[in-house]
Amino acid sequence: MRIFIIAIGFFTLLFSACNNSSNLEKNKTVFNYNELNGVTSLDPAAAANFENIWPVNQMFNGLIEMDDHLNLRAGISKRFEISADKKEYTFHLRTDVYFHDNVCFESGKGRKVLASDFVFSYNRLFDSKVSSAAGLLEKVDRNEKTHYKGFEAVNDSTFKIYLKEPYAPFLSILSMKYFGVIPFEAIEYYHQDFRKNPVGTGPFQFKIWDEGSKLIMVKNPHYFEFDSNNVRLPYLDAVTVSFIKDKETAFMEFLAGKFDMLSGADAFNTSEVLNKEGDLRDFYSKKFVLQKEVFLKTDYIGFLVDSAMPVVKQSPIRLKAIRRAINMGFDRNKLIKYLRNNVGYAASSGFIPKGMNSFSVDSVKGYSYDPDRVKQLLIEAGYPNGMGLPEIVMHITDTYKEQAEFIQSQLAENNIRVQISIDKPSVLRQAVNSGEYDFFKKSWVADYPDEDNFMALFYSKNFTPQGVNFFHFKNQTFDRLYEKALNETDQAVKNQLYQAMERILIEESPVVPLYYDEVVRLVQKNIQQLGTNPMNLLSLKTVKKVP
Repeated sequence: MRIFIIAIGFFTLLFSACNNSSNLEKNKTVFNYNELNGVTSLDPAAAANFENIWPVNQMFNGLIEMDDHLNLRAGISKRFEISADKKEYTFHLRTDVYFHDNVCFESGKGRKVLASDFVFSYNRLFDSKVSSAAGLLEKVDRNEKTHYKGFEAVNDSTFKIYLKEPYAPFLSILSMKYFGVIPFEAIEYYHQDFRKNPVGTGPFQFKIWDEGSKLIMVKNPHYFEFDSNNVRLPYLDAVTVSFIKDKETAFMEFLAGKFDMLSGADAFNTSEVLNKEGDLRDFYSKKFVLQKEVFLKTDYIGFLVDSAMPVVKQSPIRLKAIRRAINMGFDRNKLIKYLRNNVGYAASSGFIPKGMNSFSVDSVKGYSYDPDRVKQLLIEAGYPNGMGLPEIVMHITDTYKEQAEFIQSQLAENNIRVQISIDKPSVLRQAVNSGEYDFFKKSWVADYPDEDNFMALFYSKNFTPQGVNFFHFKNQTFDRLYEKALNETDQAVKNQLYQAMERILIEESPVVPLYYDEVVRLVQKNIQQLGTNPMNLLSLKTVKKVP
């Protein structure tokens, strides 16, 4: 009965919201997708994971955006300038962008976006109770010149940001969904409930969110972007998000046509749907389309390498030779082919994934399976043929059990014994952050498309728990190269700097790069113009759904 009531309510809300005229179209185009992990907030300040980022991207805009090729493009800012010293950014805003109609505004009518809205939105991000994005703004110069804010609304359509020092990745950072603009009226009206009553400027606007059941967004009739034929975007009338946690159930719903897309290799049984070449099996190729795209994501096994920490002092992992032996002790290509049905690419280079500007298997030669070299390294470490080598514990979550068992088996063949410990994700995350584990499986997804986002994990000033250096890796040459790269705007020079950093990581081996992932989506054949991108960002404003 509850499902029936929700369904009736949805269509009532949808038809009333999509068109205010009395002559409603009978056939509304609705894009439906499922989110296995659930959404926790619709506030852009909390857009820290894909579950939240995807709906936020439909409802909010920032100063600038990334296209599907990771090029910066105009958002609400129609143009910008950077000062000669690269410390002052001036953004000139469009004057035709309006917030969604909402009761928080006078007469319920959305008002024009002003530069002061960006000052308000960005200052919210410094509050740790609101967002985890404050670290992204550490270069902002909050001094007396800007009344200790670092942001300035020069006038209604001119917004300035002041930096302490040049910072090459800054524009890429501003494209993140944390930086969507919001109106102060909505925060004053909804307070903490803004997370479930979002008010933005995007192509779709919020309608209803029954947490754990259904999220509905409807077309914004006043959206500021138009296509090449001067047709206002978006084409769809609405977007719905379901929250079915069981992937088999969700897949059956997709087969029945109730979802227009399933996203991620974890969203379906890859062995059932894909062949060993990573393509759709014949049965399924007749039913839907497979989208695959390079994904800026590296899956890895990390080592804690700080010998001053208790868990490392007596561990063989403190020895570089052992870390290098583990890197060479299993076949990444087999892992990808047989356990992931060729979804992703074996990590043949460093930690920076395929798809980044600096990625080069020629300039950065990673590890490959080499049993003979493993044997030599064990001798160098003082454990010939593995004699006397203590068993090493690999901490993982249940998702990676099959992969861990494959690595365990191959390492055993090379006289390196590994025990697998399966933890809950929250337990693993906390233990790694606090330095309790010295061998752990994790992955890193780009927050923004710059190599800095990956190399920051190895910068010595970023030690956990305050930073993201889970390995407690410290190397003076690496740090010097990293700091130089942050101020470098010449892409060719940046590439050389990051490649030099990668070669240091391969030599010192604080990490075992496993594979560079791929964006994988199953899409119904009547969906058109659904783009993919290496950030795995879902954009629906140009999507069409045909009968």
